[in-house]
Amino acid sequence: MATTTKVLSRAAASTTTTTVLYTVPASTTTVVTNIAVTNTASSAATFTMGMGTAGSNTALHTTTAIAANSTIYIDLKQVLATTNTITGGASAVTVNFHISGVEIA
Repeated sequence: MATTTKVLSRAAASTTTTTVLYTVPASTTTVVTNIAVTNTASSAATFTMGMGTAGSNTALHTTTAIAANSTIYIDLKQVLATTNTITGGASAVTVNFHISGVEIA
């Protein structure tokens, strides 16, 4: 069984909150270890994130405020099975998602 620590997603937010940021590959289990959400704008924004199966994600953050020029760190240990997804979006494209974890195949 191979274990690979990796960047799962580094993406600018879409204004569609159901945008898929990461999908667990076939025959793989993923452990999400941390998420950094940044806002590079000079005005506040909001973001939404979820994890789970397509069409049935569990909300992690729903319209959560993020101040101008700031970062929110989310430290977690969340296990995702094959084909599970992480979805997210924001009120502005100046919000970025940086998601790290471990893939076990």
